[in-house]
Amino acid sequence: MYQIFTSILDKNRKLKFLLSFLFSFLWATSIQAQNISAVEKMAAKGYAKRFSDTVGCLKIQQQALQLAIKNKSKEDEIISYAYMAMTQRRLLHLKDFLHYADTAYFLAQKVKNIRAKAHAAAAMGSLKSYIDDKPQALNYLLDSYKLFSKINAHDQCAKIASDISYLFSPASPTKVEKYAREALNHAEKSGDPESQMYARLAFGSFLTDNIETEGIKEWEATLKFFQETVSLAEKNEAKIVSKSNIGIAYINLADLYTKGPQPINEKAFLQNLEKATIIAKKYNVKIIYRSAIGLKGFYYTQKGDYIKAELLFIDGIKYQKSLPYTDNYLLATFYDCLKDVSVKRRDFEAYYGYDTLFTKYNQLKYKESTQSILQNADARYESSKKMERIKQLELENELEQQNKLLGYGIAGVLLIGLVFMFRSYHYRQRYYQNREDFLQQEQANSELKMQLMEKETIENLSARLSLERRLLRSQMDPHFIFNALGNIQSMILQKDTVPAVSYLNKFAKLTRQVLEQSRKETISLEEEINTLKNYIELQQLRLNNGFDYVIECADEVEKDILIPPLLIQPFVENAVEHGLKPQENHIRGLIEIYFELDENGSNLICTIKDNGIGLAASRKLKINDTHESLSTTITDERLAKMKKENPNAGFKVLERDTITDGHGCIVILNIPIL
Repeated sequence: MYQIFTSILDKNRKLKFLLSFLFSFLWATSIQAQNISAVEKMAAKGYAKRFSDTVGCLKIQQQALQLAIKNKSKEDEIISYAYMAMTQRRLLHLKDFLHYADTAYFLAQKVKNIRAKAHAAAAMGSLKSYIDDKPQALNYLLDSYKLFSKINAHDQCAKIASDISYLFSPASPTKVEKYAREALNHAEKSGDPESQMYARLAFGSFLTDNIETEGIKEWEATLKFFQETVSLAEKNEAKIVSKSNIGIAYINLADLYTKGPQPINEKAFLQNLEKATIIAKKYNVKIIYRSAIGLKGFYYTQKGDYIKAELLFIDGIKYQKSLPYTDNYLLATFYDCLKDVSVKRRDFEAYYGYDTLFTKYNQLKYKESTQSILQNADARYESSKKMERIKQLELENELEQQNKLLGYGIAGVLLIGLVFMFRSYHYRQRYYQNREDFLQQEQANSELKMQLMEKETIENLSARLSLERRLLRSQMDPHFIFNALGNIQSMILQKDTVPAVSYLNKFAKLTRQVLEQSRKETISLEEEINTLKNYIELQQLRLNNGFDYVIECADEVEKDILIPPLLIQPFVENAVEHGLKPQENHIRGLIEIYFELDENGSNLICTIKDNGIGLAASRKLKINDTHESLSTTITDERLAKMKKENPNAGFKVLERDTITDGHGCIVILNIPIL
């Protein structure tokens, strides 16, 4: 739970997403006087009202756009569209955001003004970041950063460099530091408190990431940096437009105390959370208020003051329900926290009530997540489609230009003389006609390419969603669910409350893990091992603890490596169902799982052994067995797709040597490391 409420603090978790999602791309509200038109000043003034007065913000920006059109200034029109795009992001209107950003970028290709091009590239970068197209987001933001640097727009450079720093995390720590330091440098030159706060938050995030590796000295330096940041925010509160950044500074500082020497400075920790709460209530910044409540609640839970923790979480739920919109993600998180508090208080009746509400909001959260994924996929498709149309229009313009040249050529031939007129006209006409046919053919090819891309995008999306649904269904075998719940029910009826709750927690955690991981491209090896442990322990309960298991990693295997999710569980399921379950009762079952790297270190080799009845005996029993190994089939399909990029991906199933290795089966999985 602590990771959820500190997500606003740690860029390796969810801070960058929340900052990007809630504060958009924080552009300049303090603008350099030189080279800035009255229209841009008006658009920036409207954008500065995006948090406090949404209606006024939109009205002023529309006036700026109309003035630009009236003055026939394409540069000002581009900048107005860029600001309007960023406002629509703040309002979470993806369709309008896409429209305004694409319009600004399309118009920017027709002008030479650096400032207009920089604003348009920044809007496109923000759009790509919003729809989870990280590589394209970096390309556009880097272009914008270079353009703003040429005209010494330090306030803009500070904020764009900060966002670039976030996007490079965690893949490239060197570039994270590079752009965070450049953001600080530009912010200092601008003298704009808004830009300085944004740059200091980005650099503070980089410093926080280094605490675990650098030690106490780095922690003390980071603490001093955040104290200076809070002091800057307090001195310039009126000049900082994004009041949420002030609250984030307080929460960052509070969280930093939890990463330092123990016991923590409780007074300073709570004092900073209280200041964050005051800022949240004063300026109606909801996320700061909720984060402060969550961190306090978790702290009191860890401290053992469960009553205070429960009251804080309940207060957070009441506050959320009082708002005009419902945040299902946050409500599910709060109820999950209340479940943990109930278990620690041993109040199982309350646990049941909280678990019911948690299940409700968790399901709604996943529905919203699925809709968001589909919307982002549609937006990426629409954006790429529009870029292809832009290229098509450029080709049509080239064709039109060639037609003009054709007319000029004919006029030139007529001037040479009547004698050579027919001959010259004939050959030139044929030349330009061939050229026109060639360009028309290129145009037709471009249209065909766009149609094929549309079809391919839709088919790929459909195949991916279909595979996700089949994978999710295959991971949750109905027989396994029924038997696990039956055993838990039996424990409850026998009044074995503590183990019943423990296994119920394991079952709930396994279900949540499968649901979450089935939607991810990659997970860490540690997450995969935790899921396997939950699954196997529930299988042990199902089979009356009739077998043992061992999971070991070689010394060279790091548990934070990334692999495709849910590849190993189907083979463990087969080992239990077809190997151990039919085994004679007097033989104690054993499942052994080992992880090691291949010679090149690019693949993870997973070996699964069981001492069951073996392949030959299992095939004989399968004649009358109704259990279908759908999950193994789907896993085979997934590995087959991976072979396109990694030819070594795959698996093989072998019979154990009964003389040297005993009875049973061995599965060797070759998993690509992503």
